[in-house]
Amino acid sequence: MKKTFVLVILFVFPIVVYLFFASGVTNFGKLPILTENISDVSDMTDTVSLKNKITILGFLGNDIEQKKGNAFNLNQKIYKRFFEFTDFQFVMVVPKGTEGEVAELKHELENLADVKKWNFVFGDDNQIQNFFDGLKTDVFLNENLATPYVFIIDKDLNLRGRKVDDGISNDFGFNAASVGELNNKMVDDVKIILAEYRMALKKNNAERSK
Repeated sequence: MKKTFVLVILFVFPIVVYLFFASGVTNFGKLPILTENISDVSDMTDTVSLKNKITILGFLGNDIEQKKGNAFNLNQKIYKRFFEFTDFQFVMVVPKGTEGEVAELKHELENLADVKKWNFVFGDDNQIQNFFDGLKTDVFLNENLATPYVFIIDKDLNLRGRKVDDGISNDFGFNAASVGELNNKMVDDVKIILAEYRMALKKNNAERSK
């Protein structure tokens, strides 16, 4: 009897644990929608769209030099890890007049990664503020029209994030100034939304092949 119990612990229990976690990965919950139907950036550009893309959205403001550290953090921890996924992109909204600084930043990023999915959208102050207000978050743009926070926007123009356990507040974005937050939180959430779309694609393909 004792020998049987030991065998169960050694061989059966690890299999049960594996199946539990495997099913958890397969049946994870979707990343919650916190704001539905945000505006596209089409009012500011005709070359970039959030529609039908999984977007990391940021606001660098008119002092690009001050936000370079955040951009490099995002590039190293998020962009380089996920940019090869289909329909994944970065969109940074910046004020008109910063074109030269943006070109310099993009050149510096090119030394670290393929920047083909780094997009910069230029708008006037009112356009940027109105667009940001439409996200309906609990963070604010500063006097330079910047925030350290970046946001996940899905293909249907919904802002995705985390519902906090207190049932009152939500985590709308991720602080790009914090490498720890990008590593420990944002990487997981990007994985979730990419997996969500991959599974939906597999399901659609399977249904078509029936």
